Amino acid sequence: MVKRITTPLTDEVVRDLRIGDEVLISGVVYQARDAAHKRMVALIEQGEPLPFEIQGAVIYYMGPSPARPGNVIGSAGPTTSGRMDAYAPLLMEKGLKGMIGKGLRTDAVKQAMVDTTAVYFAATGGAGALLAQRITGNEVIAWPELGAEALARLQVEDFPAIVVGDCHGGDLYEVGRREYARQV
Repeated sequence: MVKRITTPLTDEVVRDLRIGDEVLISGVVYQARDAAHKRMVALIEQGEPLPFEIQGAVIYYMGPSPARPGNVIGSAGPTTSGRMDAYAPLLMEKGLKGMIGKGLRTDAVKQAMVDTTAVYFAATGGAGALLAQRITGNEVIAWPELGAEALARLQVEDFPAIVVGDCHGGDLYEVGRREYARQV
């Protein structure tokens, strides 16, 4: 069964999600990659406000390609999440509830998800053109000089993802490897 969730996320919604759950996300999702994460953490460390409300927010680790005329965004596939692992625990402490990307996360990020009631979703790599169809709005809200790495507010409708890391300590990548090894 596919679960429909709407941002901003609450602890109650996050606690209901388990690894392997298929979700359709609607609402506002923020797009940010390495350079934007570095700047967000610097703002926090300086005691400055972030350019968006982080409480309950979801960040999509993605750098879009340029939009064709008439489209709000170009190809919008996930990037490797591990590059944001140095920044993610602090952002979760400040209220970040969800992350969308692809690939493994460090033990520190997985523990922070448990400690702060956060969730990690995987989006399908290589399907950026299809994922872009679920994005109905795109507005750069900070650091436009970063180009594709700027911080943007995306409006999404039924954006498909799979829970690969939950707030209960589940890691679908680990479970999948164990199950595969058992079958071989």
